[in-house]
Amino acid sequence: MKESHNIRLLVVDDEKNQRELLQGFLQKKGYSVQAVESGDQALGWLKEHVCEVILTDHKMPGMDGTTLLKEIKALFPETWVVLMTAYGTVEKAVEAMKLGAYDYLSKPINLEELLILLERIESSILLTRENRQLREELKEKFSFEGLITQSSKMEEVLSLVARVAPSQSTVLIRGESGTGKGLIAKIIHYHSPRSTGPMITINCAAIPENLLESEIFGHEKGAFTGALFQHRGKFEQAQGGTLFLDEIGDLSPALQAKLLRMIQEKTFERVGGNKTIRVDVRVISATHQDLESSIQERQFRQDLYFRLNVVPLFLPPLRERREDIPLLVDYFLQKFGRENNKKDLEVSKEARELLLRYPYPGNVRELENLVERAVVLCRDPLITSRDLPFHLKEGVGEPAGVVFPSDLTLPEQLEELERHLIQQALKEMGGVQTRAAEKLGISERVLRYKLQKYGL
Repeated sequence: MKESHNIRLLVVDDEKNQRELLQGFLQKKGYSVQAVESGDQALGWLKEHVCEVILTDHKMPGMDGTTLLKEIKALFPETWVVLMTAYGTVEKAVEAMKLGAYDYLSKPINLEELLILLERIESSILLTRENRQLREELKEKFSFEGLITQSSKMEEVLSLVARVAPSQSTVLIRGESGTGKGLIAKIIHYHSPRSTGPMITINCAAIPENLLESEIFGHEKGAFTGALFQHRGKFEQAQGGTLFLDEIGDLSPALQAKLLRMIQEKTFERVGGNKTIRVDVRVISATHQDLESSIQERQFRQDLYFRLNVVPLFLPPLRERREDIPLLVDYFLQKFGRENNKKDLEVSKEARELLLRYPYPGNVRELENLVERAVVLCRDPLITSRDLPFHLKEGVGEPAGVVFPSDLTLPEQLEELERHLIQQALKEMGGVQTRAAEKLGISERVLRYKLQKYGL
């Protein structure tokens, strides 16, 4: 059974035997192949058909292969061209490559060499297609139209996003945890001139401080115990694209100074190295912290703040855009219904009222987790209040000694109580995790772990 290929070839050669030989051989190998005898015929055929790869003779009557190459690159720049010649010289090969030819084959054609060359070209073409499709999917996924909102506050944010995206300015996204800061950063990137470049994300709060510098700036081999190889940091990985620094408020003073220099001069050194590296990267940062207070407390550099805060964006919490809750509930209901193979799901009036009244200290992320849980647990197509966690029914702000539903086991009751106390602390401390952790008597890292565990 012959292999099938996803590219179409055009053979251009004035010698009938050579033309038919190549066409027959490549068709037997599973390629779709058309053959013509002149450059003029090739251009005429290309205007009517799609073709990814052209194999053209170099020396032909009328239009020769070099002239045909120039015409093809002018009219169809993404087409791959391979020149064939019985007069192969290094000079001609170099000339053809400068004009845009992918490669150069000498006659008589080595058919095995030709197949290897075509396989390499096909792999590159398929990779390019996948990358283009991925970029389009990402652009659609992170489009303004795809953002679920009818809130006037969010419309103001998106208006500012539309104006800042095409620029090169740094952006500081502010807002409580779960408001969608990462999503806004992606929208900015995929609507910017850098959208074809990488978007690299690093969470400054999720990586231990002694490893964070290496993650951001990279390190040289032998820079510290265990550094067995050279490591390219996030800045180098983001070359030509965007680096998103999430939870920037958790950056140590030493790293703040190094980041400031990078933003100002576009240069840095890897850990353990003295070679200055220059990069072209746009920086977008985000935080839920009160950076102004951190500056007053000398925990955050004011000069870095000004560099990061060229364009500030403030995302409102979900409790301040309640008109979006019904839209988000329906969106997540469809999303998780598809993922769990549950069709035609609906939410009862009582359950919907509970979802509308709840203050959402965890914002959109918490609402998403609540709906996912309800979809997974519901026994019928109609989601009712029994499919929602007890704290929605009892209300946040009730005393910690509230009576738990009788159908919960002891471990489940302890988890619900812990979740309830964390929500209470966050509410009392205005969503500031550092202060909430102090009130609860746990470290901020433990608190972040539990926020993730409970979907807050």
